[in-house]
Amino acid sequence: MTPAPDLTVSGSASINGAPLFAPLTLTLAAGQWTCLLGGSGVGKTTILRLIAGLDTGAEFTGEITANDRQPVHERVAYMAQDDLLLPWATVAQNVSLGARLRGEKPDLKRRDRLIERMRLEDHLTKKPAELSGGQRQRVALARTLMEDRPIVLLDEPFSALDARTRADMQDLAAEALQDRTVLLVTHDPGEAARLGQSIVVMTRHGLTPCSPPRAIAPRKVDDLETLETQGALLRLLREEAA
Repeated sequence: MTPAPDLTVSGSASINGAPLFAPLTLTLAAGQWTCLLGGSGVGKTTILRLIAGLDTGAEFTGEITANDRQPVHERVAYMAQDDLLLPWATVAQNVSLGARLRGEKPDLKRRDRLIERMRLEDHLTKKPAELSGGQRQRVALARTLMEDRPIVLLDEPFSALDARTRADMQDLAAEALQDRTVLLVTHDPGEAARLGQSIVVMTRHGLTPCSPPRAIAPRKVDDLETLETQGALLRLLREEAA
């Protein structure tokens, strides 16, 4: 994997002439997790898709740049809220899907190491319908890591999970994505307080930063500073919605 870069998203977006988000500058620090919160419809997923070079349905005026001046979207791995697993494919086949779609020979040793890291080695030949929600999300995370990209975009990937499984997946993702430039879109102030090294709240009018806890992520859910940050984020989100 090439070194993770700093990223900057600078500009505004509109849909059919109606503003989606006002001019803003979002900076993602190299090798760190940035958590982006905000109400529905303010453009959080649009920013993810812009960075990934995917269609957004919006007109973007601005630029997305990396500090090393190399193309951005070619170095991105994207994990959506839905696991998007192929229902007819096994765990092993889903994890190595990216290489197969590109007509490349997958690195089977790397695939097997990732599957073991996700504690899925007993499920290699199972199909998605045979897995729990948490297991499916671990397959999706392994598939994301299989791409071995320095920039990782996460769009509410744990929101559909129960509280215990969500915490387990947060811990696993934090461990597995060390040294990558990560942008996590979430509606959960507690998740941002646990994982964010930089935390930003987005509205139609711009960005408001929130200081993260000082402890190393992933932080304990009952840590006082984590709870204080969670409360501050919730108050900020409620104020922005008022």
